Amino acid sequence: MKTLHLAGPDDLSRLLPLVAAFHEHQGFNTDPEHRTAAILPLLEGSPHGAVWLIGPRRAPVGYVVVTFGWSVEYGGLDGIVDELYIRPAVRGRGMGFEAVNSLAHALRGSGLRALHLEADRSDETLTRFYTRSGFRPREGYLFMSRVL
Repeated sequence: MKTLHLAGPDDLSRLLPLVAAFHEHQGFNTDPEHRTAAILPLLEGSPHGAVWLIGPRRAPVGYVVVTFGWSVEYGGLDGIVDELYIRPAVRGRGMGFEAVNSLAHALRGSGLRALHLEADRSDETLTRFYTRSGFRPREGYLFMSRVL
């Protein structure tokens, strides 16, 4: 079974419940309108990012969103794993690992120079997952945000 599928506008109805579940789990205070407005442009081909469904396309078990930017340090196009979610009932079966590695391979082939993410340092399971997937913490760096 192919684990990763680039999502398009026809996938919105399958994707939004997954996004809502992730946002609820993370404690994000978003409503359906906010989630739709944030996801739909990516499904419609925005150059700023893309969404992939994880698992069977007709009944996905998760999703991953990557947004794109430019890094002088890394010498070109880079990406941020903005959201990655797998339904709790199917975690631990390797689908997330396969999806992240397939995605990294495909993006490298498309010219991406680096892939970044933000993770809760206190979540040891999540940290092990990302470390096993090839991500490394950058010593002396702290990912920071300013809401505008």
